Amino acid sequence: MLMRWCYRAKLSAWAALCVLVLGWYYVFPVYRVPRDKDIVEEVLRQQGHVWKKNQTGIDLYRKLLSDCCDPQHLFALTKENAPVGKVLWYDGEFYHSHTVNNETHSLFVQSNPLSLPLKKCAVVGNGGILRHSQCGRDIDRADFVMRCNLPPLSKEYVEDVGTKTHLVTANPSIIEKRFQNLLWSRKAFVDSMKAYGTGFVYMPAFSMRPSTDPSLRATYALADSSSDLTMLFANPAFLRSVGRFWKARGVHARRLSTGLFIVSLALGLCDEVSVYGFWPFPSDLAQRPISHHYYDDMQPFRWFHAMSEEFVQLWELHKSGTLRVNLGRCD
Repeated sequence: MLMRWCYRAKLSAWAALCVLVLGWYYVFPVYRVPRDKDIVEEVLRQQGHVWKKNQTGIDLYRKLLSDCCDPQHLFALTKENAPVGKVLWYDGEFYHSHTVNNETHSLFVQSNPLSLPLKKCAVVGNGGILRHSQCGRDIDRADFVMRCNLPPLSKEYVEDVGTKTHLVTANPSIIEKRFQNLLWSRKAFVDSMKAYGTGFVYMPAFSMRPSTDPSLRATYALADSSSDLTMLFANPAFLRSVGRFWKARGVHARRLSTGLFIVSLALGLCDEVSVYGFWPFPSDLAQRPISHHYYDDMQPFRWFHAMSEEFVQLWELHKSGTLRVNLGRCD
């Protein structure tokens, strides 16, 4: 009897170990990471080619994203798609959720506030390749401009990144680090947000539990100051679906970057998409060193995002004419 129990216990331990290993490979699968040198060489080979819009490719990706993720209706939480009592499962954490109550429901917009389809969209990343790019005018000519993570738009950057903003994302970690979680003075936050005009602020309030309170404080701060900006909360179901969509296409990371989430949104909502500032490498195409961001050289957490793999996906879409990746100078 004792021998049988020991055998079962040993078998259970091995079964548990197998489950852990399989779980690890699901999150961090074994795959060939493309070398940065190979990616850059591929981009250089394509530099002489004139980009040509491919309407078939655009329509295909819009349908693929519509079928998997429904960005037209689900990209943001609304009073219509998230009624009181709905359980929102956090997309960045297992087994944690938030049940919509009267307080949170009152903060949601009534329905999708965007007039669809959007026409020409510019998605502006924060890569150091934007410095001295002279892309500001090109960006501002777009009908709808999306920016990532509250980037600076001060005078010294205008020629390279433009001034127009219709939607800007705000990672709650920025609220924590840059504005002390809005636990004390909120003036610095409110003043900084004036740079984004009358557009939308898009926050993943229900992606991880530590994200919820800073996102709600940011909403209250804007409302209390009579800001012209409108807060939109990312729908965790949409973010989860987009993550699965790109995982199936070879992007293996703990979490997609904000940039790829927003490019996915643009592909689902816009007639034509151009992206700027998406270049995750330490040197430009002329092998000149560049900073990680156009405004600083703060490096991301290693292993959290798969930036090179994301760029490969964007470059394939560029080559197919589905979207346009802008590298180098725009003039």
